Amino acid sequence: MSNLINTKVEPFSVQAYQAGDLKTVCDLDLLGHWSVFFFYPADFTFVCPTELEDIAEMYDDFKKLNCEIYSVSCDSAFVHKAWADASPSIAKIKYPMLADCAGTLARSFHVLIEEAGQALRGSFIVNPEGVIKAYEVHDLGIGRNAEELLRKLEAAQFVAEHGDQVCPARWKPGKATLKPGLDLVGKL
Repeated sequence: MSNLINTKVEPFSVQAYQAGDLKTVCDLDLLGHWSVFFFYPADFTFVCPTELEDIAEMYDDFKKLNCEIYSVSCDSAFVHKAWADASPSIAKIKYPMLADCAGTLARSFHVLIEEAGQALRGSFIVNPEGVIKAYEVHDLGIGRNAEELLRKLEAAQFVAEHGDQVCPARWKPGKATLKPGLDLVGKL
């Protein structure tokens, strides 16, 4: 598996379900704002609705940071709609649910399980130029935490704005950062 950090999201165009409507989302839609791609194995499953609801409950926090959420599975947009109609958790979602039926996006983000036609649980933070700045991939049974994903987005945005500083472990906005230099070597 090759490293995806600082690589540009490959061109794509997929159908999406969002709040009762079908639309098309493409790579050009990523430009000018931060994005989070949130891959999950399949609709109508067990861990997935808990994760998607967790992100839905924090969606306004992401939007305040000029970030759009894109959940992605290899299901169709029609299945996304049926899931939203059937599940109170999924009905809360306001962000686009991308339909990656051919696995093109999952393959380009290196999370496709070819023999299953499903994606691993991958979270990708993409900057306003369409470049991947952070990502994490989990096995199927390991759920993710929207608060930690939001914290990582905040750190990525801070580093993008303050290139001479870095964010230590558990950093949150307003907390101390580090300025790399010889004066810090061996003192942390």
